[in-house]
Order: sequence, then C-alpha cells, then structure tokens
Amino acid sequence: MPPARIGLWVASIGAVAVLARSVLVGPIPVGLAVVLMVAYLALIGVGFGWPRLEMFADVVWQGAPGQRLIALTFDDGPDPDTTRAILGVLARDGHRATFFLVGSKVDQHPDVVREIVSAGHTVGIHGYTHSWGYAWKPPSAVVRDIRRAQDAVHAACGLRPRLFRPPIGLVSPRTAKGAQRAGSPIVLWSVKGGDGVRVRPQTVLRRIGAGIRDGAIVLLHDASETGERTPASVEALPDILRSIDARGLETVGVEAFVEGPAQLEEDPASSP
Repeated sequence: MPPARIGLWVASIGAVAVLARSVLVGPIPVGLAVVLMVAYLALIGVGFGWPRLEMFADVVWQGAPGQRLIALTFDDGPDPDTTRAILGVLARDGHRATFFLVGSKVDQHPDVVREIVSAGHTVGIHGYTHSWGYAWKPPSAVVRDIRRAQDAVHAACGLRPRLFRPPIGLVSPRTAKGAQRAGSPIVLWSVKGGDGVRVRPQTVLRRIGAGIRDGAIVLLHDASETGERTPASVEALPDILRSIDARGLETVGVEAFVEGPAQLEEDPASSP
C-alpha cells in the first residue's frame, strides 16, 4: 500500500478515536479540535492535488525502468486539424502514442478517431465532457461519463477503451471509486509540457526534455480544450521526438505500462 494511503488510514483512525473519546469521556479543547480538523483536511488536500501519491487510488504515472521505453500521451482531442498534424509528425519515423479522447469531440469527429486507430496508436478516455468540476462528481456520475465516452469511441471505431485519464488530472475519492466501478485504470503522467494553456513551443520542449527518461509517461495535447488554439506541442513535437531518439528510447502506447488490455473486448458486428 502506498505510504500516502497508509497515512490517510492512520489519520482517519485517529479521527474516529478522537470522536469516540469526545463521546465517551468528554470533548477535547476547541482549539485542539480545530487544529486536528485543519490538519486532516490539509492531508486530504495533498492527496487531491498530488494524485501520484496514490492516496485514494492506484494510478499509473510511470513505467518500470530498464526496458528503454517511453509513452507519449495526448489529451483533449480529437481535432480535425491539430490531431492530424500530430499524427503526421508521429508517422514520419514510426513513433507510437496514446490519445486520451473527449467523448463529445469523438461524436463530432469520428473519422479522426478511425485515423488514430488505423495508424496503430492507442486510444483512452478523457471524459465525455472536459469538466473542470469532474473531481466533485459522485461515483455513479463518473461511471456514466466513462461509459458514455466509451460508447462514443466504440461507435466511431469499434473499440471500447479501458484506460482513463480524468479531466484536469485530479483524482478525488469520488473519481477513484467511479473509475474502479467502471473497470478503468487511471493513467496520469511523470512529465508534462504545460501546453494545455498558451505557451511557447520552446517552453514545452525545455520542460519535456528535462523529463525524458526510461519509463516516462509524457503529457502533451493534440487539441485545445476549447476554441481553436493550436497547442504548442504541434510545433515542439519534432524536436521532442529527436530528443527521444537521441537517448535511445522507443515510443510505445501507454498500455505497455498498464496491467491488462488497453480496451475491452470489441464487438466485431458493431464496428463501422
């Protein structure tokens, strides 16, 4: 069990013990109660803001070193222009990647999804809508959202993705429980370019370059969250790939670092 999760269990047991003591013996001083409550909430906040600590759920954020592999991942697509630009760059030297797709965009651009799959890349789920309040959804709503996005991808290309990256990359206890119920492993990252907002390609290249190593999972974007902005990764990607090649690493789908299949069993009869 991850140390952060052990810490959460210990803190929770302590909170129950303090409550029992207050009921059976008498309330603790108000000042002490406030300090303990703030400390407990701060602990929860740390787990929420740094999901790689795995306080609430197991997550995949890097692969085991020693295989000379690196996983490129792209969020917020598909987009008919910028996703195709990324696909073109990847195809030049046979690089592979994983695209975490937004279900509502899949419904709009199913042809782009088919191109991603036909090129040999992996697809995952990034929610049906890219909601900034996703971490506050109850588990049942998370399950419905994941399955709706899976249905959109299945309608587009005949595959039902299993891998899930929550919007914004935040993992609350609710998100963790919903993903578990949906049977969807949570995939995060070990290095990101920060191109989800407007930045210069040189900035993205510098950030990614510092984290290119064996077993890394790289977060980039093949589309903007909203609007028609071209992510800086489109321009930065050729140099990123050259850096990866120079270090003797092979790009793979992120499923290489995840237990189990990347997608659920497909229904050939329903493939487009």
